[in-house]
Amino acid sequence: MTPKHFLDIDALDRKTLRFILDTATKIKRKGRVPKGIKPGAVLAMIFEKPSTRTRVSFEVAIHELGGKSIMLAPEDMQLGRGETIADTARVLSRYVDVIMLRTGPHDTLIELAGNASVPVINGLTCRSHPCQVMADLMTFEELKGPIKGRTIAWIGDANNVATSWVHAASRFGYRFRIACPREFAPSPELLAWAREEGADIEVSEDPREAARGADCVVTDVWVSMGDNDEKRRKQLLRPFQVNREVMAQAAKGAIFMHCLPAHRGDEVTAEVIDGPQSVVWDEAENRLHVQKGILAWCLGKESRARKPRNAKPRRAKPRGARR
Repeated sequence: MTPKHFLDIDALDRKTLRFILDTATKIKRKGRVPKGIKPGAVLAMIFEKPSTRTRVSFEVAIHELGGKSIMLAPEDMQLGRGETIADTARVLSRYVDVIMLRTGPHDTLIELAGNASVPVINGLTCRSHPCQVMADLMTFEELKGPIKGRTIAWIGDANNVATSWVHAASRFGYRFRIACPREFAPSPELLAWAREEGADIEVSEDPREAARGADCVVTDVWVSMGDNDEKRRKQLLRPFQVNREVMAQAAKGAIFMHCLPAHRGDEVTAEVIDGPQSVVWDEAENRLHVQKGILAWCLGKESRARKPRNAKPRRAKPRGARR
């Protein structure tokens, strides 16, 4: 049986993604372990990038589902001494029940999944951050109701988190506006794919216009792991700070999201992230519940992996990873 990998939002259909979100919500509300999960399941977590939320949420999630976790870093494995990704995948598949990878190149994730006989989960790559955006979707719907037909504004670098928001727009039917400098705009290939999938995507260089009437405003750090042009990035992104003026353009009752860590005074002011519209702590907590939903789907028998029609795997152009 083909493993149920969770590699990207665009690789799964809406029914599967909704199943994961609904499972996460039920676990959070009722605190019950879903049926069909192998008792004592073991999760191997490979971290090639540092982490707070991804590491802790996955480790707690598998433990609360009745399983165990193993933390692995390249320097602790033969992977750090030249063993191939493919061989590592084959060996780990004989020992554990599921693998989570947090890495840079998206191709590393694809190679791992292509050679593993157990589910592989994308904990972050330079291309995308699907676990984070699933938690964001869960948070929005908890607080604002169904996201279909609503407007989400992304302000700042159209990075890997923004890419996963674009992927999700094609599955959940919300309008997604991106305001960013031309230098940090989403790739033409991503936009062409999204529009072919029927997603409502708008791109501009005006943060206030993007935020106008939005139900949720989202941003991310300006400088992340792998970025080596801090001065230039901050100069270009300075006009894209989320502040009181930007939030004033959003709809009444709009919420603010940030996947953290945050740099107050750069991408967002303290007034906004620590203010009444901010839901960043609910968002961070929901990483735990969504990881449970993802693990339950990967390890359970309730659902089989489904690829949407016309889905084509794409190689990513490396960019600095976030989170």
